[in-house]
Amino acid sequence: MNPERKRSLSIAGHRTSVSLEDEFWDALKEIAAGEGRSLAALIAEIDTARGDINLSAALRLHTLAHFRRLAESSV
Repeated sequence: MNPERKRSLSIAGHRTSVSLEDEFWDALKEIAAGEGRSLAALIAEIDTARGDINLSAALRLHTLAHFRRLAESSV
């Protein structure tokens, strides 16, 4: 796995930086494309629902849950 890559983005009008491994950035882009929306829109939704955990962790957990659902539906 590659080291984390920090990216700056705007969420609800506020600039923030998020550090994730390239594989997670790629997976999030794939999820967003599959849902027909932008990466920014997907991240904004995850941010809104994340509760008390940090955004990087919320993005990783969302990615894991997405691919677990896919794996379960293909069994």
